[in-house]
Amino acid sequence: MSGRTPPPLASTPPALHDARVSRELPPCGLYRTTQAVAGVDADRLVYFHNHGNPGAGLYLPERWTHNRAHFSPSGRTLGDDVDAAKVLRPLPREGFYRVTATFFCCSKHCMQFAPEMLVQLGYNGAGRALLFVPELVGGGLTVPDRGTFVDDDALVNLVALQVPERRDGRDDISVPRGIVVH
Repeated sequence: MSGRTPPPLASTPPALHDARVSRELPPCGLYRTTQAVAGVDADRLVYFHNHGNPGAGLYLPERWTHNRAHFSPSGRTLGDDVDAAKVLRPLPREGFYRVTATFFCCSKHCMQFAPEMLVQLGYNGAGRALLFVPELVGGGLTVPDRGTFVDDDALVNLVALQVPERRDGRDDISVPRGIVVH
């Protein structure tokens, strides 16, 4: 290699660069809105779909089953001027997790979660995290339908578990079905 400095890379004109940055889209997944956008209020749980038809959009929950949200098949598209990364806060996926370190639900210390506990993570309509603690009943796991709100910063103490889902169309299973938006 010679000691020569390589030529500078061509730069994008500022106007084109700004437009491109505003359309860099986050991955599909669960989010909480941080401000009103596309007719959706701030602090709402949404599924963001970055390649929907006719465009990137927000899908609102319609109902919950087994502590998991089911989202509307009809979304609300984002305008070309919306920077999705600025109006959406990513959330960990719903499902089963293992607790890795002791933490409390909130600053009031209402409930303590201990290492190696099994929990199910879900959300309410405002995108607030809820932890459901399964119980061993009659030789099988039962997951309650009432959970404990936990602060967002506590979620770093969870590691997702891989739980296979039954896909035969039956609703009488104890493992949640999952979000199907595509």
